[in-house]
Amino acid sequence: MKPIFLSVVIPSFNEEINIRLGALDKVSRYLERQRYSWEVIIVDDGSTDATASLLDAFAQNNSGFAIIHNPHQGKAATVIGGVRHARGSIVLFSDLDQATPLSQVEKILPWFEKGFDVVIGSRNSRREGAPMLRLVMARGFMILRSVILGLSGITDTQCGFKAFRRPEALRIFDRLSLYKSGHEVVGSMVTAGFDIELLYISKL
Repeated sequence: MKPIFLSVVIPSFNEEINIRLGALDKVSRYLERQRYSWEVIIVDDGSTDATASLLDAFAQNNSGFAIIHNPHQGKAATVIGGVRHARGSIVLFSDLDQATPLSQVEKILPWFEKGFDVVIGSRNSRREGAPMLRLVMARGFMILRSVILGLSGITDTQCGFKAFRRPEALRIFDRLSLYKSGHEVVGSMVTAGFDIELLYISKL
């Protein structure tokens, strides 16, 4: 079996609209133009709409795509499950809605060539139209995580576009504590701390 260079892990929960709007078609078209080998692992987090059936149909018609169906456990457990199934030398997790287009991986991959093991994306820290209170709270959160966790220099911990060398990804994800549980949950599960814990362990 040919070694896989890039694994793209995509968590999915009730993404019927984005799938019908062609988000996965954009992912497929981009990867098909690349010279390196790749795979896409989409982990469905117990969706309650038509997401699961749409994902299965998409994978049947697009080689290189695999679907994992999980009970609802939240984004953290969904990403962890996908990463553990990944076989690529580089493992990237990305949001299905492509808020950060997959093409942005072109800005990330060169950093691995320079010897880095973890490379993360970052969005514009100043969101147009965001309420002032939200901006102040975000700034306060940034200061707290910098002081307490030593994550200074990282302006966007929550960006859903993070890549790892596979051995480093397995090391980091195996050491997760707050978000390693695989128990089923009911309703939405907020896991903002998942990215913080992930980055904190990355620095250890």
